[in-house]
Amino acid sequence: MISSIIGAIIVGAIIGALGRLILPGKQNISIVMTIVIGIVASLVGGVILGLTAYNNNNGGIPWLSLLVGAILAALGIMAYGRMSHKAV
Repeated sequence: MISSIIGAIIVGAIIGALGRLILPGKQNISIVMTIVIGIVASLVGGVILGLTAYNNNNGGIPWLSLLVGAILAALGIMAYGRMSHKAV
């Protein structure tokens, strides 16, 4: 249970960082909010890919999941910036 939570935080940080790298310019959000947006984007991306025929049978790094999560994180960071009236 604890390892799942720690894993979600680590993956959320990676996905959130990738989302911030996709967006040009500086984003005025905290690291904690970046991780939270990354976790949510990762979960939503997993649900979206779970509804499709995508599977990672060969093992290794699930590149498509990371890509979808990063794009969703970038959209989430943009939405958060607009809702909090911070320029993103």
